[in-house]
Amino acid sequence: MAKPTQLMEHLLRRAGFGMTPGERDKWSRYPYSLAVLALTSFNPEKTNIDDKIGTPGYVGITTRGSFQPDSVINDSRQRWLFRMVHSPAPLQEKMALFWHHHFATAQSKIAGVIGTTDATRTMAAKPQTDPAGAKGQLELFREQGLGKFRDLLVSVVNDVAMLYWLDGYLNRRGQPQENFGRELMELFTFGVENYVEADVYAAARVFTGWNLVQTGTRNTPQAYFAFNYNGGQHDTEAKDFSFPIYSNGSRRIEARNAVAGMQDGADLINALAIHPETARRLARRLWTWFVSETEPPDSAFVSNIADVYLKSDTDMRAVIRTVLLSSQFTNPSRFYQRYSWPAEFVARAMKEVGHIGFSVDTAIPSMLNMGQVLYEPPDVNGWELGTGWFSTGGMLARMNFASQLATNQRFALRDQARTSAGTPESLLSFISERLSLPGLSAGEQAALTDYVRAGGVWTGSETQILNKAGGLAHLLTGSGEYQFV
Repeated sequence: MAKPTQLMEHLLRRAGFGMTPGERDKWSRYPYSLAVLALTSFNPEKTNIDDKIGTPGYVGITTRGSFQPDSVINDSRQRWLFRMVHSPAPLQEKMALFWHHHFATAQSKIAGVIGTTDATRTMAAKPQTDPAGAKGQLELFREQGLGKFRDLLVSVVNDVAMLYWLDGYLNRRGQPQENFGRELMELFTFGVENYVEADVYAAARVFTGWNLVQTGTRNTPQAYFAFNYNGGQHDTEAKDFSFPIYSNGSRRIEARNAVAGMQDGADLINALAIHPETARRLARRLWTWFVSETEPPDSAFVSNIADVYLKSDTDMRAVIRTVLLSSQFTNPSRFYQRYSWPAEFVARAMKEVGHIGFSVDTAIPSMLNMGQVLYEPPDVNGWELGTGWFSTGGMLARMNFASQLATNQRFALRDQARTSAGTPESLLSFISERLSLPGLSAGEQAALTDYVRAGGVWTGSETQILNKAGGLAHLLTGSGEYQFV
């Protein structure tokens, strides 16, 4: 059985991005079940941390002129990393990252159609600060990430970035565009083994006329794009599928007039959202995201999560609470059984090593070398996960980032480690516990203790602590063990 502190660290690594020392003190006072309740009970409208960007006491940003995260993609990436480090609702950002992979959409393709600035707005704009009130795809995920999956699917169909990414804006009667219909079934819901090719064409026809319209005055900040149902371009004929659309078992969406044609999409989305295979597929993905990448999904877990999903009318909040309270999640044998994504690695490192005087901008080129660029998954399948993150170059980039961060934080680490630096062993214990690492082996402890002692008799001097506290943080953050969450 895990100790309460170990279980809480596990929860915050998986449902968040690790813990600062202050957060560890805060969360250690919660009983586990109440911690899960608190993590999953955030109000998306009241979790704004953005006002703290650029203020003392928080990780820094690097500006190139004014900071414009709604329209400049590098600034967008900085804002999201800032949120990962500091959000009072870490699960909001963790689920946004999950959905960003699930509904993988890349800013660069959209930029090729509408330009870099507006493409960034489609991905990252915050309605409260965008001149036209545009809502970027990330804000959609942050807002609805723990809502009903059915509602999230509807919003994704109407999302400007998605309409460009999968060419829905070109979907017209007589020339149905199949990209979105295919991915809706294959990647977003029940999977490739549950539909036939004729279903792709039928799904494309369902969404004919689900296009875009230009809003505002051209060439002004108020100009933007909005979803527009164009009834004149909707295919009004019946559509037949190989799977049930309605509760009576009917596989046909009957002909409707153009005015009522949007109901076709609502009916298809509902059928896919509540399909038992969608429930099981999401359960397996949640196993990989929250529980383990080193062993196959537990059948009892998949059945339980799928059952909660269907009985709660696709409510992801209920689903995630069940995941985090499950015996499979809390089992200590599954701690450190997930390979950290670059975003998780850098955010956790900044929280646990320290971040004062460091800029999230420093992490962006490092993350590129690790294999992940936020807002830029490589294709519709998202990123290659698990061991796919750990090429030779990717691991070297992680070690280099660990060195950059530890060097930047070595004075702060010296100050914080003074009372724990009486012996090499106590200094090692202080740094390793701060980093929420799995237990070090006797050999690892001996090697790291020898590293601390190297250079002369240990006296705990200011110079020794300065050099060795930062050095230990570098070695441990760059270690193989730290790459697991």
